[in-house]
Amino acid sequence: MKDLFIKRFEYYKQLGDKAFEQLSDEQIFWQFNEESNSIAVIVKHIGGNMLSRWTNFLTEDGEKPGRNRDEEFINTFTTKQEVISFWEKGWSCLFNALGQITDDNLYATIYIRGEAHSVIDAFLRQLAHYPYHIGQLVYMAKMMKNEAWKTLSIARNKSQEFNDELKNRFVGTN
Repeated sequence: MKDLFIKRFEYYKQLGDKAFEQLSDEQIFWQFNEESNSIAVIVKHIGGNMLSRWTNFLTEDGEKPGRNRDEEFINTFTTKQEVISFWEKGWSCLFNALGQITDDNLYATIYIRGEAHSVIDAFLRQLAHYPYHIGQLVYMAKMMKNEAWKTLSIARNKSQEFNDELKNRFVGTN
């Protein structure tokens, strides 16, 4: 089970990583209007959530007393590198927590904002939350890059080629 979680989270991290590679410093901080978030702010929120949820997750509530969620939606970064460093810090915390999962604690009770969750449920909850925001940042990156965007999934009008390639790759492995 742990390996499956790691695989899924790695995939979503990779989507964000590949989007960042295509963006300039200026684009990381772009926002559509005052009510929307920049990619930097989305990263600040995801990273803040990860650090709160997964630091000492087996023994402490996932909503740490020092977390200020509202502050996560105010940009304090000044460079793309700061954004990426915080992104990496959050993911490192998450992957460290995933490394602590065992068959014995998979269904143990942990708490998030005082609400009881099994370990497995807490990770499933975040497998819905993080991809939601990563989808936002990928979509924003794609809009900014327009024709220069390098697709992160199956290229437009290339579905059949992709399916054929997969079939050829896996023939005989079943």
